[in-house]
Amino acid sequence: MALKAVLVSDVPNLDQVPENASLALYSTRFSKGVEMGRVASRIPKFLVIGHRGNGMNALQSSDRRMRAIKENSISSFNSAANFPIDFVEFDVQVTKDDCPVIFHDNFILSEENGTVFERRVTELCLSEFLCYGPQREAGKEGKTLLRKTKDGKIVRWDVEKDDSLCTLQEAFEQVEPSLGFNIELKFDDCIVYEQDYLINVFQAILQVVLNYAKDRPIIFSSFQPDAALLVKKLQSTYPVFFLTNGGTELYYDVRRNSLEEAVKLCLEGGLQGIVSEVKGVFRNPGALTKIKEAKLSLLTYGKLK
Repeated sequence: MALKAVLVSDVPNLDQVPENASLALYSTRFSKGVEMGRVASRIPKFLVIGHRGNGMNALQSSDRRMRAIKENSISSFNSAANFPIDFVEFDVQVTKDDCPVIFHDNFILSEENGTVFERRVTELCLSEFLCYGPQREAGKEGKTLLRKTKDGKIVRWDVEKDDSLCTLQEAFEQVEPSLGFNIELKFDDCIVYEQDYLINVFQAILQVVLNYAKDRPIIFSSFQPDAALLVKKLQSTYPVFFLTNGGTELYYDVRRNSLEEAVKLCLEGGLQGIVSEVKGVFRNPGALTKIKEAKLSLLTYGKLK
């Protein structure tokens, strides 16, 4: 799975991307035509972004590719770098002791003596988080890593190529440097966050970015509207995108429930664009006109089937 982006003003129809909308379908790794630096308000190129690196893990899928490499891992990112892509996307949370780590789920699960234990990632300190799964130290065994599926079933997190959990700093240090990072700030949909907490989370993440990004292209994104606005307010160097389901799911916060609301949020906060579930775009093609008029970039994710 991958995120795909193109300047929406170059796309007159939903079912085709004209040749002049991009230099090429395949990545040039920013050698031509992509301005991702300071105050980059537009991304004038078709982009392909690796979702959680080489792809997410759907452990019950019949497609072996969904279980090939541990998602959100150094191995997954560097494997993705072997393909003609521009960015990898991954989910960042901040531990109790203020270390940004890469992990998608809000809770991490393990089994001990037949009992399943579930802990919130943000309530762990870094050393506790890194105790799960494969360990880097020879002879050291980590806690069994489980995962809860969408239907609530708990399964072993077994993949063909496993890897250790990692921090954001390690990703900057160990992943192919020409590969851009789409850093999703991950929050729990069921929690209302105070601004002070959001500021603390982003400052911890931004400090790592400033120390280790060097010339690597960076995009920030978040489903959490206040977090997206705050990220842009606290820094102007990197583009910020608002993630939305485009109305395919409904939330208490109305800003998350349509592409029109996403456009309003981007204009309010000076964000560079929208990342929408692709079905939301096809269900509401009229919203593309508003996105074009607002001069916003549009990225999509998800499956059509």
